[in-house]
Amino acid sequence: MEYLTYIGAAFVVWFVLVLLFAPHIPYKLDAPIDLSSEHFLRMIEATCQGAYKCGNRVTILTNGPAFYPAMLDAIRQARETVNMEVYMFKKGEVADLFVKALSERARAGVRVTVVMDAVGSLGNCRNIARRLRPSGCRVEPYQRLMWYRLARLNNRTHRELLVVDGEIAFVGGAGIADWWMKPLKGKPIWRDMVARIEGPTVTAIQGIAAENWLECCGAILSGEDVFKHLPEVGGSGAFVVKSSPADRATASRVLFQTLIEGAHRSVRIGTPYFLPDKAFRRALKRVIARGVAVTAIVPGPFTDQRFLRLASRRSYGSLIKAGMHIREYQPGMTHVKTMIVDDLWSVIGSTNLDNRSFEHNDEMNVAIRDPAIAARLTCDFEADVRNSREISFAEWRKRPVWEKLIGTLAWLLERQQ
Repeated sequence: MEYLTYIGAAFVVWFVLVLLFAPHIPYKLDAPIDLSSEHFLRMIEATCQGAYKCGNRVTILTNGPAFYPAMLDAIRQARETVNMEVYMFKKGEVADLFVKALSERARAGVRVTVVMDAVGSLGNCRNIARRLRPSGCRVEPYQRLMWYRLARLNNRTHRELLVVDGEIAFVGGAGIADWWMKPLKGKPIWRDMVARIEGPTVTAIQGIAAENWLECCGAILSGEDVFKHLPEVGGSGAFVVKSSPADRATASRVLFQTLIEGAHRSVRIGTPYFLPDKAFRRALKRVIARGVAVTAIVPGPFTDQRFLRLASRRSYGSLIKAGMHIREYQPGMTHVKTMIVDDLWSVIGSTNLDNRSFEHNDEMNVAIRDPAIAARLTCDFEADVRNSREISFAEWRKRPVWEKLIGTLAWLLERQQ
């Protein structure tokens, strides 16, 4: 048994070294860009390998009581296919509603596929699958915890997406859990948003759902009811950016850094986990030095990751000193994942501003070029500003000693969270 102890210890040391010393790219912009130009569209299409499509209709759904009913209504009206991919599928009333709706459609002959991350839905994957499969739903865990998958243990699908009939897509950062729908155990409802999308861009979102379904079970989603020619139905231009650790220079990081460094007037960021690395902090400071107003809304005392919040606060000082406005949301946990740049571009998706999202997770974002959508998201953002408290440099310096000590572990977290 002693040799097993040595093997276990060696594995732990190896895993920690992987976390600490994984190579990292110091991202920066090679030349100035104009975010309103056709050149930018060509550059971002080529770099992120996503096609810009005009003619989309985008509807912003604010908070769970708005987006869950819309998602369930779309599922209940499905005629041909439902493809769902989630990081988090937690048992409760909301999960019961989705299980019922998905099962009913599968029994009616609709082809239903569900991918759940094995870690994000830990403890619920098997239960949810057992409830869905008898009706004909096809359900697969992503990266199940097996000894031969240890090398990919750190790779999770963090994507939260739903595509119905190949025509309607829902994207954002919200999973399936009751805390997005109602207060639980004395804690306020989570603040979040989801976008409902129709139009040509939906086909690209469907392709992302097909990607991890293929990886999970080897089945290639196909058929005219899956990938459709979709007409233009609205006035929003958009392109979809997917990323995974298989791509060393992850497209989501390229998207965020390019939009931020290309900003001329304003950058508004909503993120539940704010752990920018040195390269990202340098980019923010360069933009602020050019006179761009940069504001971030992050969780306050109501956070689901208290240790990460303390690690996040460690990075505030130099950014606040440079002129960035960092505001902590007060009413409850904020899980909003959006970025609005120059009142023109909006990014909605699953990516957090941390290296776990940028380098280790499978992520998906939709970048939308439409002043009307930017204005709609800004209305929500300004409401959140009124419900948040700005952190001053003087306040940041007065953090308690214990919080500063915890911050010494943040270097590891910057690489992983």
